[in-house]
Amino acid sequence: MTTVTNEIDHEAPRLGVVPALTPVPEGVRRLQVILIKPSKYDDDGYVMRYLRGVLPSNTLATLAGLTEEVVERRLLGEVAVEVLMMDETVQRIDPKKLAKKYKRPEIRPVVCLCGVQTNQFPRAADLARKFHALGLPVMIGGFHVSGSIAMCEGTIPPECQALMDEGITLVKGEVEDCWGDLLRDALHGRLRTFYDIIDKPDLGQASIPVIEPRLMKRFAYPYMGTIDAGRGCPFSCNFCTIINVQGRKMRYRLAERIKERIRSNVALKIDYYFFTDDNFARNPNWREILEAIIDLKENEGIEIQFMIQVDVLAYNIPDFMRLTSEAGCSQIFIGMETINPANIAAAGKRQNKVEDYRQMIEAWHAHDIACHVGYIIGFPFDTVESVREDVRRLKDEINVDQASFFMLTPLPGSKDHVDMVQAGAWMESDYNKFDSFHPATHHPLMTDQEWFDVYKQVWRDFYTIDKMKSTLARANNWTYWGLFKNFVWYKYAAIIEETHPMICGFLRTKSRKDRRPGYAIDSPWTHARRRTREVAHVLRECLKLYFEMQEVWLATRGRARFQANLDEIKRRYTDMRDKMGESASKAGQALSRQVASVKAGAEGALVKAGAVGRQAAEDLGGRLDRLRQQHSPRLSRLQKLRTRVNPFTVKIQTRAPLNTYWRQTWDKLRRGRIFQINPIRLTVNFARDVKLCTIFNLSFFGGYGK
Repeated sequence: MTTVTNEIDHEAPRLGVVPALTPVPEGVRRLQVILIKPSKYDDDGYVMRYLRGVLPSNTLATLAGLTEEVVERRLLGEVAVEVLMMDETVQRIDPKKLAKKYKRPEIRPVVCLCGVQTNQFPRAADLARKFHALGLPVMIGGFHVSGSIAMCEGTIPPECQALMDEGITLVKGEVEDCWGDLLRDALHGRLRTFYDIIDKPDLGQASIPVIEPRLMKRFAYPYMGTIDAGRGCPFSCNFCTIINVQGRKMRYRLAERIKERIRSNVALKIDYYFFTDDNFARNPNWREILEAIIDLKENEGIEIQFMIQVDVLAYNIPDFMRLTSEAGCSQIFIGMETINPANIAAAGKRQNKVEDYRQMIEAWHAHDIACHVGYIIGFPFDTVESVREDVRRLKDEINVDQASFFMLTPLPGSKDHVDMVQAGAWMESDYNKFDSFHPATHHPLMTDQEWFDVYKQVWRDFYTIDKMKSTLARANNWTYWGLFKNFVWYKYAAIIEETHPMICGFLRTKSRKDRRPGYAIDSPWTHARRRTREVAHVLRECLKLYFEMQEVWLATRGRARFQANLDEIKRRYTDMRDKMGESASKAGQALSRQVASVKAGAEGALVKAGAVGRQAAEDLGGRLDRLRQQHSPRLSRLQKLRTRVNPFTVKIQTRAPLNTYWRQTWDKLRRGRIFQINPIRLTVNFARDVKLCTIFNLSFFGGYGK
């Protein structure tokens, strides 16, 4: 539990110590900015790291963009600046190796642990101490530092003060207006231990987050970008830290700057964006941003898809859904949180009206946008039975496409945390567990174990085969594969890895020596034996998930989406035919006017005009014939899809017969009855399964049928 002790000196200067235009220290030729997004520890003390990540860090991209801006404005004088971006969820951080590489007389390094959330703070603190012990200056910023200090009424929490006492720098607030000052202090070796940035920056001309292609190659989809188009939120939810860190007054980036970044990212093949605004619908500049994206698509051929976060009332904003859909939004994340009215009042989320939820979801679906909701387990009026019933209604009656479940956590920086501190209520002392999938406080109606168990169970209750089938059956061309791949991600994270999807990647890696202080380092043999068991278990579960999702695909693939393709081709053909007819009609009208004008005695001109008109008509007829010939084979093939499955798919609708055959075959092998296995049937079924798996793999990785 957080207590507050040391007071903040608000009279101290907030910005840099070193004045602008100060000459570069003698002998220093380069400032090495090492931007690190730390991970967290698992329950066994190992750093959580994956072979492939899913969600890249927007904070890393933002600070990299700000550093570029500092260089362009020459705020550090005549010194080279190099940026190294590292995300510990997909990279191993080795402080000794980095110190050996960058701790040189001609290089001045600075380590920036950025975007640190509360559950990542213990790992960030351990990394900071390692770097500091090696002689590298370290800065830590992010929601834990900013939120916990902002809500402590002039005092500094002990875990933050302990780092400052050791000489580690803490940065509270947003650094757009003073990043150059902080880097100048680092360049001259004069970093303060605390920077209290009170004023919120104007984002209008701020640098847009940049993408590091080498880092993105470590993610499952390397062509994804993040942009915070705005910051802040006007609402006042008790559990939220956004309003106390970024404020309740909405600030936003200029549409033209976002447009420029999207245009420049085309060279990096970036075609999907996550706009990380906590509430994009309340961004005062949302219309201009969406219209800028639409303009890129219509006039420059730059088409993107993106995801945004909105509140439950966003669908009532005039033109918002229409423009969002036209711009390329494929999915929205809605802060629904609960469907229990009593819990809504307890959460301070009075803008939510349960009776409107179904209508809201249907409205978004009508604009071909998938709905992903955030849902919190552990509000005061929740019980085990009510939670499971509420999730059933969320799935079957309200018909959301996807849900992310969280355990209610009193995060430092939220009103809930302040209230609990003031009431003297028990809270978990280990911030590593403030990750929204561990109980961090006691619930009034459930034991800690009951709360944790029902949280784990609702993931299984929601992501059933029937639910995934029903969702994908109504999905359109635009959203099918996005939802399908999200289902794979969520099932893998929540059920196989038993962690939250938002911090989970694919294929966990564990370095034997990267373990939390206080945990024993296993011998190589012990570690290898444990990891072998763990990897074998994950591979078995992944194989089950593979065939489960193949069954979902078989039940939902193809027909609706190929029919949509057919309808699209027909529409385009009809549009072109109509335009041709309109052109012919205009030519005829022009001919009639010409005939009328020369009617009184210009017989030669009339004949000539008639010949021109006939030739024009013949040319138009020829163009129409060529158009029919060009599209006729494609239309013919697509017409056949109405009665026949696409040749690139398979004709079966379920794996059940194959699964039955393989179970029977395995049973015969297990009993030693090999002679009962028909080799012809074995060969035929093996070939069918290979074909099925091949087509499924091609469809999944290639998005076939989008």
